[in-house]
Amino acid sequence: MKGHEEAPSRAQRDALLRMLLWPKRRRLAAATALALVENVCGLVPPLLIAAAIDRGVPEAADGRWTPLIGFTAAALAAGLTTATLKWCFLRYSGGIAQDLLFELRHRAFTHVMGQPLAFHESYPSGRVIARLSSDVESVEEMLEMGLDGLFSALFSMVGILAVMLWMDQPMAAVVIVLFIPLYVLTQWFRNRSRRAYRSTRTAVEGVVQHTVEAFNGIRAVQAFRREEANAARLRRLDARYTVARADAGWVSATFSGGVKLIGNLSLAGLLTLGVFRMDQGQLAIGTLTAFLLYVHRLYDPIDELASFANAFSAASAGLEKIGALFVPHPAVAEPKRPVALPADPPGGRGAVRFEGVHFRYGDEGRRVLSGVDLVLEPGRTVALVGTTGAGKSTIAKLMARLYDPAAGRVRLDGVDLRELADAELRGAVSMITQEAFLFSGSVADNIALGRPDASRAEIRAAAESVGAHGFISALPGGYDTDVHKRGSGLSAGQRQLIAMARVMLTSPRVLILDEATSSMDTPSERAVHEALTRVLAGRTAVIIAHRLSTLAIADRVLVIENGAVVEDGSPAQLLNAGGRFAGMQRGWLAVTTA
Repeated sequence: MKGHEEAPSRAQRDALLRMLLWPKRRRLAAATALALVENVCGLVPPLLIAAAIDRGVPEAADGRWTPLIGFTAAALAAGLTTATLKWCFLRYSGGIAQDLLFELRHRAFTHVMGQPLAFHESYPSGRVIARLSSDVESVEEMLEMGLDGLFSALFSMVGILAVMLWMDQPMAAVVIVLFIPLYVLTQWFRNRSRRAYRSTRTAVEGVVQHTVEAFNGIRAVQAFRREEANAARLRRLDARYTVARADAGWVSATFSGGVKLIGNLSLAGLLTLGVFRMDQGQLAIGTLTAFLLYVHRLYDPIDELASFANAFSAASAGLEKIGALFVPHPAVAEPKRPVALPADPPGGRGAVRFEGVHFRYGDEGRRVLSGVDLVLEPGRTVALVGTTGAGKSTIAKLMARLYDPAAGRVRLDGVDLRELADAELRGAVSMITQEAFLFSGSVADNIALGRPDASRAEIRAAAESVGAHGFISALPGGYDTDVHKRGSGLSAGQRQLIAMARVMLTSPRVLILDEATSSMDTPSERAVHEALTRVLAGRTAVIIAHRLSTLAIADRVLVIENGAVVEDGSPAQLLNAGGRFAGMQRGWLAVTTA
């Protein structure tokens, strides 16, 4: 889906910033006010030093020490007040920064997890992880520098220039004139660093995506001896990232060096003009000293602002990438006014009806289903068979409402799936796939995935009902055993039995099994089939399978071809008819006996 390869957008970044900052506007206003007071207090000491030099020192030379002591004490008090206010500001702004990071991570993760299956099937997981890790880290690095760097620089610059103009306009004019090249340099830096850091974020995204995919597919990598090829590709991606980082570093170094150069020129110009004006009797030495102190303090925050701008460029590029996750995608929307499933519908629970269903993947994809009309009776087991791409899995995904049909509707017990609350739908329809995914955590936690509030007795009863209690009890920690990544310590059959125990615990009306036994050996398959007879009892089930042993438990077989049902009947009826299903059976038998 090309729409997910979107170019970073400033509009997306700005929308994300508004979403994060608007709820915290009062706290940000308070932080701004605190920074303003801190910087106003910080402007006082150079004025007091100037007064001490021009008035306090001469009077002290005449034996009157009170003015000098007063100016000195006032300067110390102003410095202590400024330090206290800075401490308060850093504590307060640090809390805001951490809240912003928490909100950003939470919103991005929750949003991505709530996206439809189409999003996850077309958006590489490595790219999502890069958004939620390295791009969020770029924002964290900016916030770690603190809002202090931004506020102090801005307020210091404005305040210092105002005081300079008040003290001596000719001297202030020198500083203001040199702000012209500083402005030009800043504009160059903004444009150049934005491009540089966009390249950096894109490059690091490629590194993260490749790394995640390589480890997720480690079995295939080792089976086809792709270790060296993957390492070579990582070197190429990492080299691109290194070049991008070096380019960003050059931009930052050029800007920081330029700021230092302009600052030194300001000092030299002020010192030259100040000495000349002192010689003419137009300027006091204390005023010149204050000016030099202010210039030093002026270009220090500008340098801080350069560092902040550097971090902001990286964070801005990261926010553009994160903001791209929030671009609206076609979603399986939650109904505004959900309709509840009937508790005891006529004929029993679990009736599924397809009414004129059409479906295609994407706007330009091939039509997969064309006007499917289908009724699945409650409590019956139906097998879907057909060639690859015929539409079997699509029917299953529509039943689980992982997608919505392009036209027509799918009903469960008379209710359109689009009218059901998501929580009720997930409790009514469960799917077991070829790979029964287990999360890191205990066996009990994995069984209780659909019902986290289930008691240990209920979890054990669910395991016993599918014949899983025996092997679970034999594990080192029993139900508290950590299954590790994807249940790697368990066999395929054991993982499927745990998945079936999940189903028994949630007791859905409809169960979908998508090639649930295709990767198992015969003993594991036999154990799972024994469990299936208990799991399927009394509920509607749809099985997608090719193995004859799995199809044998079905009450009804639907042969799907080019998105339509071409044969429908019991396994025995279709075998006797000698049609497509019978031909498939002969082909399967030939393969298994060869």
